[in-house]
Parts: sequence; structure tokens; C-alpha cells
Amino acid sequence: MRLFGRRSEPGEPVDGIADFWAWWAEARPRADALLEAGDAIGLAEEIAPAVTALDPALVWDITPGKTAQQALIVSSAGNPELRPLAHRWALAAPPPDELWEFHPSRQANPGAMELTLDVGGHEFDLDKLVLGLRVPKGTPRIDVAAYHPIFPDLEDETRIEATMLALDWLLGEDEVARWVGEIVAASFQPLDAVAAVHLPSVVADLASEYQEEQWALMEGQTASGARLIATTRYPLRPVDYPLFDQHIAITLPYIDADDDGLPAGGSSAALREFEERLAYRIDRLNGTAVLAAHMSAEGARVLHVYADPSGDAAIHAKELIVGWEEGPARVDVVSDPGWIAISPFLS
Repeated sequence: MRLFGRRSEPGEPVDGIADFWAWWAEARPRADALLEAGDAIGLAEEIAPAVTALDPALVWDITPGKTAQQALIVSSAGNPELRPLAHRWALAAPPPDELWEFHPSRQANPGAMELTLDVGGHEFDLDKLVLGLRVPKGTPRIDVAAYHPIFPDLEDETRIEATMLALDWLLGEDEVARWVGEIVAASFQPLDAVAAVHLPSVVADLASEYQEEQWALMEGQTASGARLIATTRYPLRPVDYPLFDQHIAITLPYIDADDDGLPAGGSSAALREFEERLAYRIDRLNGTAVLAAHMSAEGARVLHVYADPSGDAAIHAKELIVGWEEGPARVDVVSDPGWIAISPFLS
């Protein structure tokens, strides 16, 4: 309908998913009529207030659908705090039909390279977009420097918006969040630039290196200077678990420690046994929780579990710590859609 989806006006965030879909059932005939008439302004005036009621920071758009004629997209626009809301909105949507389907993020467009759009009064045709691509050593992301012949004539903000939209159409918004790192909209062509059409295959090659479950071992220091050891999933990204916005921190004090305060001897064995029992419980939760990372320092290990709050992961965690015998264990449960508690380990 337009180059960039209309952003809702500021207001109080409201998680009104059921209200939205009740409104949609009532408003659908009007939306269909406006769509058929090609009345983009009227359609925007119809939809924008309903999206605002969900959360004013959400972005919406209407694009050609995969199987339906049109797709209504309500997206977090890369904001991890809002991604769970957008995905729950889509899960509650009615089944797709011939006219409408619904998505919580922009989808890859198979015909992206044939698109030409007006950007700042200039033709932005994706077949002229080129990309400088770099994979920093040891990282699961591709840094992108984008260039188009019209970029030298555009403001910085317009260039980056056009670049972000192009990447979303080439890969899909969630794939951009998974695999793309630094993004630069350049006013000059990068060295060794390649046509944008090659980006999906480059990303697929990178993704193939991480198909199997991997863990990374990290070392650091606590605020007091004590040695800290962390083990995390790798890559570790909230976009892979969009409904897991409940943070469950399990703290286990241990008795046997080395000179650095890290687990040793019988405590190491007890911690491994606890993690095995925790993993077994998580496996039984049918994909509604994940052990993201654990950290050990100063005589305690903290296991970070993220879960769908509609599931029973927190209950299982509280049941498990009852049997811990090396000190007063505890479970802390909070909402953390952006995975802020483990942000230093996100990759």
C-alpha cells in the first residue's frame, strides 16, 4: 500500500489481542470494500487505530500474500520487547482465506528483484541494489553495506529505511534479525559489492554452519572482580523463541568450590545431575521453554530459562529446587521479552 507501513500514533500500550480480532470480525467488510476500491487512505484510517490499541510502537503494512491476495502484517519492527506481542497477535488470527492472511513480521518477497518504488522522489529498483558483505570471524552474522545509485541523493534516514525494507523483502524480517549484523546504507559503492539477489544464498550458507545445537564457553569477571564462567547456546537470539518472554532464573549455591569460587568435586557432579533433570523436564514441555545459558561464580550457579508464560516451566523449576541439598536454592520469575537479563551473551 505504501513504501513504509504506517506507524501508530503514541498512546498507552494495551495488550488487546482478543479485542483486535473482535474488531476485525466487525470491520472486515469495510476493509474488503476499501481494498477493492483501492482506497489506501481509508484503509489506513480504518486499521491504524486498532493497531494502536495493541501497542502504539507496532508497525503495520499490507503486502501481497503468499497464498491469499493480501497479507496484513503487524510487526515489532525489530523491537525485541514487542516481538512476543506481534507473534501472539498472529497466532490468534483467523485462518487465512482467499483474500487475507496474517503475519507478525515482513515476509520475504520472491519477486523482490522486480520491484521499483518511489523513495524520496527517486526510483528505487532493487535490481540495481548492491551489497558489500562481510562475516566477522567467529560470529554468526553478516555485516551489510548497501548501495544504490540514488543513495547519494537521499538523506541518511531515508537511505537506511530503504535498505531495511529491501533486506526484509530479500530475506524476511525475522531472518534479518537472525543473521544480519551491522547495516550501513552507503553513499558510495563498497569494494567487492555483489548484486542484492545473492544475499539469500549467502545467508543460507552461513545458517548451514549452525544447524546443529551448539554451546559456547565464556569467561569473565563479576562486579567484585571474581572469575565467572558462562555456558550459552550459540547462536543465542530471542527471535528464535518469539513467545519465550518469561525469564526463570534458578540459583543454586554449591559447597565444593576451587580457589576462584567455581564448582569443583561433588558440587560439579550435583550441578550436572540437576541440569539433566531440568533438561528432561524442559523436553516434556513440548517446546515451550529453553535453557538459554548458565553462569557460575562466587559459589553459586544461575541457570537462565526462557519460557512461554502460558506453560508450566516455572512450576517445574520450583519443584526441582526442592531436592537441592547444597544450600538455599531459589527461583525468580519475571517478564523479560528482550532477554535483557542475558543480553551480554546474545549473538
